[in-house]
Amino acid sequence: MSHKEEKNAELELDHTLIETTHKVETLYVTYKKQINMAVIAAVLVVAGYISFNKFYIEPKEKEASAAIFTAQNWFEKDSFDLALNGQGDALGFIAVADEYSLTKVGNLAHYYAGVCYMRKGEFQNAVDQLDDFSTKNELVGPLAIGLKGDAFVELKEVDKGAKLYMKAAGMSKNKLTAPIFLKKAGLAYEELKEYKDAISAYEKIKSDYSDAQEAQDIDKFISRATAAQGN
Repeated sequence: MSHKEEKNAELELDHTLIETTHKVETLYVTYKKQINMAVIAAVLVVAGYISFNKFYIEPKEKEASAAIFTAQNWFEKDSFDLALNGQGDALGFIAVADEYSLTKVGNLAHYYAGVCYMRKGEFQNAVDQLDDFSTKNELVGPLAIGLKGDAFVELKEVDKGAKLYMKAAGMSKNKLTAPIFLKKAGLAYEELKEYKDAISAYEKIKSDYSDAQEAQDIDKFISRATAAQGN
C-alpha cells in the first residue's frame, strides 16, 4: 500500500470513528432518560442482591446452622423420627428445610431428610426430599442421585433407578462412588433383562476402575450377563 493510500485509509477510519461516536452520542441524547433509568435499575439490583445476602441470608445461615445441630445429633444416633420431626423447641430436618429454605443449610436438610426416610423405608418421601436437594459437590452430589436410584428400585421402578445410577456414576469419576453405582446399574439392567446395558456398565468398571473393590469379581458379572443375553 502506498503512502497516499495509507493516508486515505487513516482518514477514512477517523471519519468512521467520528461518525460512530456521533451516532452513539445522538442515541444517548435521544434516549437519555431511559438509559439512565436502566443504569440506575441495574445498580439497585446489584445493591439489593448484596444487601439481601449480607443482612438476610448470612444471619439466616447462622440461625439455620444452630437450628440443625440437634437434628444432626439425632441422625448420628439413628433416631430418625426425632431427626425428621424434632421435639419441643428443637427443630427436625423437615422444619429446618421449610423455615430456612433460602439457605445452604436448609438445602442440606433435604438431603438428611431423604436419608432418614430411606432408613425408615418410606421411599416416596425419600424421593420427594431428594428432589428438593441440589449440590455441585463431587461426592455428595452422586450420593444423593444414587440414593434416589435406590428409592426407585425399592418402589419397583427399576428403570428409573438404573438411569439414576448411571447418572450418579457419570457425575464424578472418583473411585469411591462411580464403581458402586455402575455395579448397581448393571444389576438393575439385568433385572430389566437389558443385558447389553448391564454388560456395558460392568465393563466400564473393569476398564476404568480396575483397582476398586467392585472390580475384583466383575468378570463373573460380565459372564453372567453375556450368557443371559445369548439365551
